[in-house]
Amino acid sequence: QVQLVESGGGLVQAGGSLKLSCAPSGRTFSGRAVGWFRQAPGKEREFVAAITWSGGSTYYANSVKGRFTISRDIAKLTVSLQMNSLTPEDTAVYYCAATLSYYYTITPALRLTEKYDYWGQGTQVTVAS
Repeated sequence: QVQLVESGGGLVQAGGSLKLSCAPSGRTFSGRAVGWFRQAPGKEREFVAAITWSGGSTYYANSVKGRFTISRDIAKLTVSLQMNSLTPEDTAVYYCAATLSYYYTITPALRLTEKYDYWGQGTQVTVAS
């Protein structure tokens, strides 16, 4: 069983930056894919970005491409989401998720919530205008 713990959320002004981190306990991300999703009040959970632990291939939602960067830290065994040029529309609870299956190449299918087996508890990101 893998437990995921997110950190780094908070309140930021529009145009600012935040960095989220996701750390696993009980098992590492080795060979798996890790994704970030977000859910705003009254909206469905939506895909933000994904990365394969092996090779570090990435995939982004169009809404965050060029502003957000997902990365992995092999030494710390964590996955991070660097968020720049934040807007109020980025306000949401952000969730880290990991797959049980192995992914050695990135695929657009990783934008689907059903591809993920483990989820964190979420961290709130609020962008003030």
